[in-house]
Amino acid sequence: MMFQSTSFLASLGTSIGSTLLIAAAFCLLRPYNTVVYAPRARYADQKHAPPPVGKGVFDWVKPVITTKEQQLVEKVGLDAALFIRFTKMCRNIFLVLTVIGCGVIIPINIVAGHGMYSNYSDVSTFMKMTPNYMYGSRAFWAFVVCAYVFDIVICFFLWHNYRAVVRLRRAYFESPEYQASLHARTLLLTDIPKGMRTDEGIVKLTNDVKDPGEVPRAAIARNVKDLPDLVEEHEKAVQDLESVLAKYLKNPNNLPSKRPTHKVEKSDHSYKKGQKVDAIEYLTARIRELELEIKEVRESVDKRNALPYGFASYESISDAHVVAYAARKKSPQGTIMRLAPKPHDLIWKNLPMGKKQRRWQRFINNLWVTALTIVYIVPNVLTAVFLSNLSHLGQVWPAFETQLKTNPTWWAIVQGVLAPAITSAFYYFLPAIFRRLSMKAGDTTKTSRERHVMHKMYSFFIFNNLIVFSLFAAIWGFITAVIGASKGESTWDAIKDGDIYNKIVTTMITVSPYWISWLLQRNLGAAVDLSQFVNLAWGSFSRKFLSPTPRELIKLSAPQPFDYAGYYNYFLFYSTVAMCFATLQPLILAVTFVYFWLDSYLKKYLLLYVFITKTESGGQFWRVLFNRFIFLAFLGNVVIALLVTAQGSSWAMLYALAPLPFLLLAFKWYCAQAFDNKCSYYTTGRGIADAELAIPDGKKHKRGDRVGVRFGHPVLYKPLITPMVHAKSQHLLRSIYAGRTSLDEDNASVAGYSDVYMDTMSHSRPGKRAGGGASAAPFEIVTEGQMDFEHYMNRPEFRDELGGGGELYGRPEDLIRPGTPGSFMTQEGTVRSESRGRSGSGSDSRSSSRTRVGEGPGTMYPTGYHKAPGLREQSPAESVRSVAMGSVRGRNLGGDDYQHLLHGAARMGRSPVPAPTPGAGYGGPGGYAPVRLGLPEGLGDGHILTPENVGAGDGYTPGTDTEEDTSYDYFRRGRQAR
Repeated sequence: MMFQSTSFLASLGTSIGSTLLIAAAFCLLRPYNTVVYAPRARYADQKHAPPPVGKGVFDWVKPVITTKEQQLVEKVGLDAALFIRFTKMCRNIFLVLTVIGCGVIIPINIVAGHGMYSNYSDVSTFMKMTPNYMYGSRAFWAFVVCAYVFDIVICFFLWHNYRAVVRLRRAYFESPEYQASLHARTLLLTDIPKGMRTDEGIVKLTNDVKDPGEVPRAAIARNVKDLPDLVEEHEKAVQDLESVLAKYLKNPNNLPSKRPTHKVEKSDHSYKKGQKVDAIEYLTARIRELELEIKEVRESVDKRNALPYGFASYESISDAHVVAYAARKKSPQGTIMRLAPKPHDLIWKNLPMGKKQRRWQRFINNLWVTALTIVYIVPNVLTAVFLSNLSHLGQVWPAFETQLKTNPTWWAIVQGVLAPAITSAFYYFLPAIFRRLSMKAGDTTKTSRERHVMHKMYSFFIFNNLIVFSLFAAIWGFITAVIGASKGESTWDAIKDGDIYNKIVTTMITVSPYWISWLLQRNLGAAVDLSQFVNLAWGSFSRKFLSPTPRELIKLSAPQPFDYAGYYNYFLFYSTVAMCFATLQPLILAVTFVYFWLDSYLKKYLLLYVFITKTESGGQFWRVLFNRFIFLAFLGNVVIALLVTAQGSSWAMLYALAPLPFLLLAFKWYCAQAFDNKCSYYTTGRGIADAELAIPDGKKHKRGDRVGVRFGHPVLYKPLITPMVHAKSQHLLRSIYAGRTSLDEDNASVAGYSDVYMDTMSHSRPGKRAGGGASAAPFEIVTEGQMDFEHYMNRPEFRDELGGGGELYGRPEDLIRPGTPGSFMTQEGTVRSESRGRSGSGSDSRSSSRTRVGEGPGTMYPTGYHKAPGLREQSPAESVRSVAMGSVRGRNLGGDDYQHLLHGAARMGRSPVPAPTPGAGYGGPGGYAPVRLGLPEGLGDGHILTPENVGAGDGYTPGTDTEEDTSYDYFRRGRQAR
């Protein structure tokens, strides 16, 4: 028993010492390495920027403590705020349980054990805290009472936080970002039958569920054929070429004597299978071929081959949510109807799956998870039987038994440190393994996939790392006890006299030090997370010993996504372990409380300054967390029932525990009825006055939102990536490369979605079309100073993976922004012009002589103003932003800067000519020259349009010989820098 105490003390000393050392290193390194310790603060816009932190050693502590929950919601989003709230809830629960466990259960164990065990003075203090020596005592009634108290404490905190989550969700629904987003008032329909796969069919299906009095704007999905695979192959080929060139051109002044080779792809039938060819030439040709194939497939996509999913967008959020609520129990013709997520949250390749295919994919995924679970049983059993208690190994290995008795202190340290470390090392890779398994499980959104990953990991941990671990440890303890007892009697008699229930409980008590040691090492893990040791070490190692590409270096400087599924699973598992061993070794409650107390601050710093939320779900993790906490409370009751059955004085103790599972289920049912609908729906159409929740008339969304474009498959419009090469090797490219990779040249119109494409624009001359393929630069040259995420955070290939959908930088993808006439932000960060009055059906137009465009009041355009026939791949706003980002580091032109994109632009139609701005010239603020337009009769070329030669209301409409006089390009092209 002294061996167990020494093991615990060794683990405690190692954990505290290492944690303090790592924390001190973080405090010293943080002020001088913002790329690692504050990347989020470097790139966030003003609204999402965290509180400023000084250069002092402990200056980071104050903002972490003083930042309140509402500020967290505004700065880092609801998912991050909910994570911190959940961490604090766990901290508060285990604080109360620690007081009860250490203040009530431990004294009862000590007093009752002293009266029941004759040699109690020889027992170690660590084991006196357990109920191991109070067999048959009536004091076990205190454990029955504690079971009820524990459940009451857990349910109280769950209820209290459920109400808080409802308030956060309601505030989220009322937030300006949600109110202005397209997904908030859009429905996603899947499993649409063949006969209804049209826009009109979607409208009919929604009306069959509930008719809110408004016809939604519908868009059926179209078959993108093999475009996703082609785009994926193209990205892989570009990245392979970048990697090859980075290694080959690592030292431009001393190139290797042999050019690199590459094995041909399996899908490439132009070469023999497995043949090796010149890597640069092969990848160059493959990129060119894939680009041409992608262009051909994009041009062939149309609506004739519709897919079994689509979208329906309403003018008001209330209508969309009322229909979604009504569709919970209705499935017209087998169609599943739910609220649409954000576009970048969708897993596009899973949307066309039918119910049978989705069930099959989930079945295959469950088979893989089951196989992983079974395979892990073997190393888990070895850890449970031998590493968690080295004395078991000594019983089957006499030579080791001798060593164990010779050096007990040394082996106690090994048991307290090595065994938990091996377990933790395997846990580090589990989230990635489960996420990879869940990629093809049929989930339609990334956030739902993350919740399923968390669910599967938690089930795996509970089965393998708790039940199997504890069960096999107990069975081995029973076997060794039987072997020891059978020396004087038959084996069967020894088994009959073994009292298996008591042996299981006794073995679980002896295993408890292992779990305490493991939780202590998790405190060390929290400090390692704060230090960002892995990212810091990997970044330094890759720069020094590897040949990272410019793209990889840019990604290294970006804020990394926070692994909610992994951390939630760890927190739930820690809580489950603590509840299962709370009465067997109450000291585990104190260790768990210390962990959550420490992590509630450390994770808060990481979410404020280091990590981002890759896909914001709006707090949808809560229901999964709530259900798991109910389960772990039930599991704790089962252990108490096992304890009183094995060592209690009467069966009445077990009967008294019987109502607890039913009370927990009743509490779960109450919370579901009282809170779930308020968390899930903006309004259900009953009990809530829709007039109070409806958007004011002046801010109603128009039907020109183009739901088919916003929720169109990204492969239809997402620009193809260009190979990046370091500027130091630029002079060698012409001699080693003979291809082109200019993006999507001459993509004018594809299957009626011409607003998706834009012509390539010259970066040096904003507003002008870039040169053709032969003259276009084949590479994107990146200088040393540009290898920073700051220069590329609005590029689709970087923003989609590391930008949180653009929200962190003030550019959410489906935000419908007021103040910019007839324009909206697209997924690739460009600004598109549209007529909100005439882009849809004829019913969309207004009967008044002037049409309000956009959301903001006061933005008026003449009737008949419509979209430009030719659009570009990159807008002037994006080009100006690229130049600004290259010259002015840290400036973010999001938010209000984009709202004034057309400030001072040419007048429209019959609108009056504005008066000159005093002191700024006729061109208006910003240093622009006078606007040159097509002039009325009598004025030659080169004349300047001024209030003197064109009066207000003269009926003049600008125009040229080459482009439509109301086009978006026309009104932007006249602005020339002085």
